[in-house]
Amino acid sequence: FGLAQRLGIEFDVARQYIEAYFEQYPGIRDYMERAKDEARTHGYVTTLFGRMCATPEIKSGNPSRRGYAERAAINAPVQGSAADVMKRAMIRAERALSLSNLGARMLLQVHDELVFEVPADEVEPSADLIREVMAHAAHLDVPLVVDVGWGPNWDAAH
Repeated sequence: FGLAQRLGIEFDVARQYIEAYFEQYPGIRDYMERAKDEARTHGYVTTLFGRMCATPEIKSGNPSRRGYAERAAINAPVQGSAADVMKRAMIRAERALSLSNLGARMLLQVHDELVFEVPADEVEPSADLIREVMAHAAHLDVPLVVDVGWGPNWDAAH
């Protein structure tokens, strides 16, 4: 229903899109069911690094509350693991910069980006160091790809 509304299409067409998606990627449906089962069994789900995300309404008799908890059980391990990776990258980037002879300094995080202030003559060596550190912030089955951009402001760096 939600997909049909967002795309402005018929309900049956939206259902066909979703069925085709899960047919193409059956592991996603399996993951979703495992995440909900974990939440029902333990009352929480965990990130890849073991951080627990509570799902207290997972057994609620209220369908709306239960549905919210089920969506949280599915999303929290993915989004929480991404946050864990970013925190690790931040700690390691800060440490690497402090051990280097570079004048770069971390300013802030915006979602899956880190923003640094870097002396103009140190942009490339700083970018190389930061890219290397961030790419190895976690050991996953897929590579962590790090894109680096720079400019006089955040907008120009994109």
